[in-house]
Amino acid sequence: MNIFQEVTEGAEATASISEEKTLSVIDLIVNGGTGSIIIIIVLFVLLFVAMYIYFERIFAIKAASKIDKNFMNQIRDHVMNGKLEAAKLLCAQTDSPVARLTEKGVARIGKPLDDINTAIENAGTLEVYKLEKNVSVLATVAGAAPMIGFLGTVIGMILAFHEMASSGGQAEMGSLASGIYTAMTTTVAGLVVGIIAYIGYNHLVNRTDKVVHQMEANAVEFLDLLNEPI
Repeated sequence: MNIFQEVTEGAEATASISEEKTLSVIDLIVNGGTGSIIIIIVLFVLLFVAMYIYFERIFAIKAASKIDKNFMNQIRDHVMNGKLEAAKLLCAQTDSPVARLTEKGVARIGKPLDDINTAIENAGTLEVYKLEKNVSVLATVAGAAPMIGFLGTVIGMILAFHEMASSGGQAEMGSLASGIYTAMTTTVAGLVVGIIAYIGYNHLVNRTDKVVHQMEANAVEFLDLLNEPI
């Protein structure tokens, strides 16, 4: 019985120590002091901005990539039959970059191919600009967040060393905790925000490139249509 009691008491003591050492994320932030809290708030704002831009852009790009597979076939039929107004109406009713590029081309049928090609390229540049709206901000967040986190690291270490200098080098670990918490929590937070923003940025760039390729392919198909004998 004595051995059993000792084992039980030892297990309870270990559990108690584990509970005391367990810290929540909020505890880590609060224990880091004012500097840590300010930097974490800034990083949280950056994370919110990054997530908002990512989801707003991903939905916009997804909508831009949707187009009826028979769209170009219908345009071909209208143009070949001389129904340019019907082709323009079809383009106007289709809300996509491809349709807007095609509409620019249809509106200039009868002019030299170089003029038509230039009009389509100019319209394509505007469409790409719309697709890439605010994506550069996401790239900025991806680069700035880790730097802000490292700034917190430097501030935290300065506070720790200042505490050591003020105590004549005899400071206890408990008195250095605030600076160390600031250094560690801000570094982790900055890296997490930076990684999320970086992944989101690259995903948006990849999705945008696919839409741009789709636009280029349809523009080439439209120009080939104009070169076909009637």
